[in-house]
Amino acid sequence: MKYLEGLNEAQRKAVLAVSGPISVLAGAGSGKTRVLTTRIYHLIREGVSANQILAVTFTNKAAREMRARVRAMLGEGDSTAAPFIATFHGLGRELLESYGKVIGVERYFSVYDRDDSEKAVAVALKALDIEAKELSPRAVLGRISRAKGEGMRAQEFYEKNARNGFGARITAEVWLRYEKTLSMEKALDFDDLIALPVRMLEEHSDIRALAQERWKYVHIDEYQDTNELQERLTELLAAEHKNLFVVGDGDQAIYGWRGAKMENILNFERKYPDAQTIILERNYRSTKNLVDAANAVIEKNKNRKEKYSTTERGAGEPIFVHIARSAEDEARWIALRIQQLTREGQKPEEIVVLFRTNFQSRALEEGLLRAGVPYKLLGTRFFARKEVKDALAWMRLAMDPSREVDMIRAIQSPPRGIGKILIGKLAQYQIRFGTGLAAGQRDSLRASELAKVEAFERIITELAGASDTLLPSEFVKLVVEKSGMRRVMLDEGSEEDRERFENVEELASVAARHDTAVGKGNIAAFLAEAALASDQDELDRPGGVSSSRGDSSRAGVTLMTVHAAKGLEFDTVFVSGMEEGLFPHQGMGNDTDRDEEEERRLFYVAMTRARSRLFLTLARVRKIYGSDTYAEPSSFLADIDGSLMVYDETDGESVIDY
Repeated sequence: MKYLEGLNEAQRKAVLAVSGPISVLAGAGSGKTRVLTTRIYHLIREGVSANQILAVTFTNKAAREMRARVRAMLGEGDSTAAPFIATFHGLGRELLESYGKVIGVERYFSVYDRDDSEKAVAVALKALDIEAKELSPRAVLGRISRAKGEGMRAQEFYEKNARNGFGARITAEVWLRYEKTLSMEKALDFDDLIALPVRMLEEHSDIRALAQERWKYVHIDEYQDTNELQERLTELLAAEHKNLFVVGDGDQAIYGWRGAKMENILNFERKYPDAQTIILERNYRSTKNLVDAANAVIEKNKNRKEKYSTTERGAGEPIFVHIARSAEDEARWIALRIQQLTREGQKPEEIVVLFRTNFQSRALEEGLLRAGVPYKLLGTRFFARKEVKDALAWMRLAMDPSREVDMIRAIQSPPRGIGKILIGKLAQYQIRFGTGLAAGQRDSLRASELAKVEAFERIITELAGASDTLLPSEFVKLVVEKSGMRRVMLDEGSEEDRERFENVEELASVAARHDTAVGKGNIAAFLAEAALASDQDELDRPGGVSSSRGDSSRAGVTLMTVHAAKGLEFDTVFVSGMEEGLFPHQGMGNDTDRDEEEERRLFYVAMTRARSRLFLTLARVRKIYGSDTYAEPSSFLADIDGSLMVYDETDGESVIDY
């Protein structure tokens, strides 16, 4: 079989294991995506219907890559239906759209992104007279999210915490208000997309049987990152046929702080005693020096399964460790080395600068800017930009005119002479566009107010009708035209407005991914993707991340946190801030041993992003919270054999001309 050529023995064994529970422990760079996609193709070749195959991963980027690989293997002319490949949240949305009516979920529900959820929580806190400095909306939402991830409901949480400490009690009260807001808006949040399908499958055996029969072969990527509910959802879907294929690496489990349970993959054989375990240890990504160094770091952890990566690549360059005097000097030196590398032919897009915490990015950005090194900073998501969120609000309102939050946003973007007082009246009357104003409500409005409201209502009604007959990209264009965004931003706006309008135009390009059919279904799928987009999705769009000097078209190096880099790879990697207390980071919680091991796993992830070169940098003095902090080199450096590293303490100041 030609498609098995080039696979090593362990990879081939994983591809050919077609039935029963199977756990694949896949080290960094070991070709796990190739194994997953080849196994899916092999199942189809062996006669399994593609419709009966499910594959789940954690980011839209990874899901798109997997779908593209499977399509390429099947061939353009293959009429075989495609397997369902999605993120966990995409799977949850599919289950709820297909069967959610049994638990009262409308087919075309809206999805709150994190910004929407934070704002709703902030409103609830304000109603309780709680200031943000007392309890931040983000912290409260984090508590709610963790509780939902453990399968808890709002009322259950309230009953357990109503008389507990301040934070828990307020969170309980906020959660109840937050749930009412979601219900009023016919919306779900990220966590609902997992919690509700689990509840539905557990409580409705007929629906559970339908889902189990629909997908007889279940594949889960990055299984070490699943939380309690995601693991339960997986178990429910695979319970009947037991064809569960999970791939993961406990050594890359770095999301314990958000509820991920590494134990799900470490204890897989306990839950499934007849499971096969296959270990992929050959690293195809990194040089021998990098692989040996990463092994030396991760083997210090105790809570792991034994696994030792090997590679057939040559030794490569040693790891370069630079000790700078300050964070500014560190950034200057990084900029110098990047300039040198690009002069030698290194492509800027194959270089990444990683940092442990977000505050580090300021000095790094300033250093790159001053040196004239183009860069892209991951963090400001495309879908979080104001003009994009405005357009999405219009789209959601056209799909469902009862969404008050979107109604208020759309009315003001662009402005149409409907001020806060009139908006307050509309909210008070709970007007639902598409059904019109009641006679009493019309009488309470002045003629000028009524004219503005009716004009707005006509636009929404027109867009609502058009949503049944247009492709998603066409619908975006119509929304931009009818809402007035094109006129205000492009025809009448400033240069800055015209630049922002380019993001609105880009929205139509992104929506085109769903241009397979006209109608509300594909538009709803696009809106869900927008709500669930992660930082990594920005890398798939030209200019998708914010760029130095505002020029998103220029090729540049990438700046991002280590957490955001998981699953990616680059030819050259800089890991900044290698100081004790910063990396490993202190103050992460009460479980010191667990935190130290997760920090070491995080460093392992950072190291294994590199194919050829790894630079580790640190500052002797770093300003933290306004004070100079004197630092010692990270203890992780002592884990690496000195023969694999080269140290340098020059500041490079005389080389870069400012």
